[in-house]
Amino acid sequence: MAPETQPRGLILDTNIVLDYLLFGDPSAQQLQAQVNTALADSAQWRWIATQRMRDELARVLLYPHLQASLAFYQRTAEAILAQFDLRTHLVDTAAACTILCRDKDDQPFIDLAVAQQAVLLSKDKQVLKLKKRMARVGAWADTRVPETAASV
Repeated sequence: MAPETQPRGLILDTNIVLDYLLFGDPSAQQLQAQVNTALADSAQWRWIATQRMRDELARVLLYPHLQASLAFYQRTAEAILAQFDLRTHLVDTAAACTILCRDKDDQPFIDLAVAQQAVLLSKDKQVLKLKKRMARVGAWADTRVPETAASV
């Protein structure tokens, strides 16, 4: 009998979470479809996050400029956080890795991706610059969900 494989971790940085759970513009809709398709295949993917990532999302949802977006899309911060809680698997905070990002707010996402050998979805240029270094240690950073977990 073949050993059972664990689903690959999928990490969404805070801006991607906002695109996925809040915004409804065409580019966000494409991302929403990709993430929904990936997460529907629970044998391949699972969305992982830490409590710190959830706390950052809660803080960001209070920003004044996002209040207008919440109102426009008829959403509340509580509803966004409830969807986050429903869809994510909380894991322990990862130890610091040797791949350092210039933006300290992005470092916990990179640390978790490296520790879990996960896929980190981000549009942040500072994160995407680290893509090759992350790949050398079994992690992945991209703006899109890979076709399959095995392809990364």
